Amino acid sequence: MDTTKVGKLIIFSAPSGAGKTSIVRKLMELMPDKLAFSVSACTRKQRPGEVHGKDYYFLSPEEFKANIEKGAFIEWEEVYENGFYGTLKSEIERIRNAGKNVLFDVDVEGGLSLKRIYQNDALAIFVMPPDEDVLETRLRGRGTEDEKSLQKRLAKAKKELSYYKKFDKVILNDVLEHAVEEAEACVKKFIM
Repeated sequence: MDTTKVGKLIIFSAPSGAGKTSIVRKLMELMPDKLAFSVSACTRKQRPGEVHGKDYYFLSPEEFKANIEKGAFIEWEEVYENGFYGTLKSEIERIRNAGKNVLFDVDVEGGLSLKRIYQNDALAIFVMPPDEDVLETRLRGRGTEDEKSLQKRLAKAKKELSYYKKFDKVILNDVLEHAVEEAEACVKKFIM
């Protein structure tokens, strides 16, 4: 008998470059029958290889603001000037109606907002990088930022690192395989 409770929310948050997306992708491979990925909406430029509706819902700032006005978001944030990120209510409903648990890859503020809203139905996991130097090396290694935007991301990351105590669980991502194992064990315990 399957005792899995569906419709729970598993939230992975971290500063940019900490490795949360790598962990989330691996969990999707390991538990496809139990989890479905919540695709966030954003106004940033689509990166090479990214797919609209799979990686993000890429919206213009005007489209994003119109959805805010309509009350379409469960949470949203203006991370940078006209740089919006948010979770559409319809995305959570779609996954829950399909009988799965909702897996999030969101920034720290978004993760804390979702935890506040869903409380005991949500597990909020903070992915901690080994240190700030590793974080910077990972961000530089992406090659997706100019120096100015990289410095903005690093400043934001330093602030976000101080929020880890507000999460249910902290996973150190120094060795990805170990972080994935720890994340999988936490998620299984939470949804069973």
